[in-house]
Amino acid sequence: MKKKKRLNRVDKILEFPKEVYSNEPKIIISGFDELIIENFKGILEYEEFFVRINTYIGIININGYNLNLENMTDDDLKVTGKIESIELEKNTD
Repeated sequence: MKKKKRLNRVDKILEFPKEVYSNEPKIIISGFDELIIENFKGILEYEEFFVRINTYIGIININGYNLNLENMTDDDLKVTGKIESIELEKNTD
């Protein structure tokens, strides 16, 4: 517990964003056509109308049509197409 408190103090002093020092995903939405997910673990399912992304804290479900995965790296993933909804499933472990 002391380590977590120490990290919280350090990040506040240095003004680091939380996603830099943790595994929590960051989701950036640009309109209804583009979504970027940082800190993801893997792609569970990919269809033209449905994408499931595994993260360290749960699963992100993206629904829409003409969905494409672009600009994939080890750290982030870009989803383009007509995004209709985003659902978050939190891990209960």
